[in-house]
Amino acid sequence: MAYDKFDILTSSVVPMPIENVDTDQIIPARFLKAVERKGFGDNLFRDWRYNSDDSPKEDFVLNNPVYSGKILAGGKNFGCGSSREHAAWAVYDYGFRCVVSSFFADIFSNNCLNIGVLPVTVSPEFLDHLYTEIEKDPATQVEVNLNTQKITMLSSGLQETFAINTYKKNNLLNGYDDIDYLMAMKDEIEEFATTRPF
Repeated sequence: MAYDKFDILTSSVVPMPIENVDTDQIIPARFLKAVERKGFGDNLFRDWRYNSDDSPKEDFVLNNPVYSGKILAGGKNFGCGSSREHAAWAVYDYGFRCVVSSFFADIFSNNCLNIGVLPVTVSPEFLDHLYTEIEKDPATQVEVNLNTQKITMLSSGLQETFAINTYKKNNLLNGYDDIDYLMAMKDEIEEFATTRPF
């Protein structure tokens, strides 16, 4: 399934300075029945967002109208726990295109890259500074440039470079998942096949 191309994202940031956020908190197991990627955003952080009577918890950041944006800033070891793809689906379906943290669980990070969410690993110092800037001004803008692999706090100019696999970077820039990537090479694959003996 193709998704929107990722090039330069400039957005305010939703801060969630909680360490060891696991995939069961991102999307609880009881919501894993669906096999399509749609609708999971409604239950992103469900048990942290809502009370048992489905009323919103006022103290949770996603229920605070002060914070908005397409970038989520999570604490260290974001996405740990089970390997469920649905956690990345929920993040994307909610509307986030980038998650920033000082450390990601590998499987969660790869699941994000497979569906168009860019996980950006920054230093703990950069992340702390980002939280400070957001606390001072919730409308603080951050630019994530995939081409240059740089993340910049526009208010202070503080900038860091982030790493990304070249193949995944190319897919994000083109809006490809793994199948789209192969389909884009269809003509080359068919041409190569003609040179192979049967």
